[in-house]
Amino acid sequence: MNRTNQSTIIKEAINSYLDKGVTDKQDIYTKVVDELGVPRPTVRRVARDLRTDLLQKIQILQSDMPKATVATSEEDE
Repeated sequence: MNRTNQSTIIKEAINSYLDKGVTDKQDIYTKVVDELGVPRPTVRRVARDLRTDLLQKIQILQSDMPKATVATSEEDE
């Protein structure tokens, strides 16, 4: 399994556990390691990449919020 494919599978597994309501980070790591048989450091690396990607997306979405608020204010005038 190549690194990109492995990362995608690990991200999907992490998201699956988050969707199921698992909130403990160490518990998620353990379950992913047990389920996929990948090394824990790999799961931690992929989780870090996932966090970084999500934070970047959040920042992009938050940067649009003030513009939308200003546009709404202008429409009200």
